[in-house]
Amino acid sequence: MSKIYKKYMKRCIALAKKGEGKVSPNPLVGAIILDKKGNIAGFGWHKKFGKAHAEVNAVKMADYNKIDIEGGTIIVSLEPCSHYGKTPPCSDLIIERGIKKAVIGCVDPNPLVSGRGIEKLTNAGIEVIQGILEKECKSLNEIFIKNQIDKTPFIAIKTAVTLDGKIASKTGSSKWITGEKARNYVQRLRNKYDAILTGSGTVIADNPSLTCRMKNGINPVRVIIDSKAVCGSDSKVFNDDGTRVFWIVSENIDAEHENKNVEVIKCPLNKKSGKIDLNYLIQLLYEKGIRSILVEAGGKLNGAIIKQGLADKLYQFCAPKILGDKEGINFTEGFDINDINDCIKLKIKRVKKFDPDVLIEASFVKIL
Repeated sequence: MSKIYKKYMKRCIALAKKGEGKVSPNPLVGAIILDKKGNIAGFGWHKKFGKAHAEVNAVKMADYNKIDIEGGTIIVSLEPCSHYGKTPPCSDLIIERGIKKAVIGCVDPNPLVSGRGIEKLTNAGIEVIQGILEKECKSLNEIFIKNQIDKTPFIAIKTAVTLDGKIASKTGSSKWITGEKARNYVQRLRNKYDAILTGSGTVIADNPSLTCRMKNGINPVRVIIDSKAVCGSDSKVFNDDGTRVFWIVSENIDAEHENKNVEVIKCPLNKKSGKIDLNYLIQLLYEKGIRSILVEAGGKLNGAIIKQGLADKLYQFCAPKILGDKEGINFTEGFDINDINDCIKLKIKRVKKFDPDVLIEASFVKIL
């Protein structure tokens, strides 16, 4: 049966991903219900924050198709909730509908749930099988897990580099390092993350829009670090397109913007670097509801985020090109490492080809 459950859990994970960009700060969840004969009776996923959870949508599909699920099995990527939030507890629904077996990918890290949903199901006489594709299910909700445990945003850095690690030539030329397939995938990443963060240098050099251009995608909140308020008011990142924009300036700078979607946020400077205090800013963004941040910036800002241990993940798009110029711009700067053993360490999670380019997806190894 384990093989069958793994097959269905993979489908649950695929279903859950349909909610990317729409469910934050909730987790991504997919569910499949089997009837007593082992046939699929219904399936669903969490489609939007505040709306029905995956388990509820799966039950609704079974009811719509007039399939009896009593005595059946539910496969779900995350432990069913056991508390009242925006919606009633899913564990109660599973019990009420007479489901006899629950196959769960991973435990919910939310302190309001964490094990309580499983306990409630077990106490009701439901057989619970845990840990099916647990690693994959945790990876699916790496953002939610970080939020629940650390109460800070999950931060990923996205870069596009040549094989010798350059994001631009010495003249600033960078369009385009990677091909169309890789750039299209970036739009999916922008849809997935709550906010996209960049610095004034990137805004001035590239004048990016930082929008999500995938079909039915949602623009991330734009966070612009511009301590001296040097970005022009006509920069595309300030466009009044209905997207929230946080314009981050030094606390001693007087700045305002004519567009109502732009909120000026004054931040203290780091006493050592003289730059915006990133730890202060990241925590402030969390308090403003930002649970995940995609960084698309230059080498200096990337380096500062990595150096301060704020980065959780790296999306490194590598193009089969060599710039071969030592004055070209590196994707990260600011380190003074003499011993190769002191390098910043990462763990490669996935390598995917977007012909002709390659994406390396890696997590930063945290040093305690």
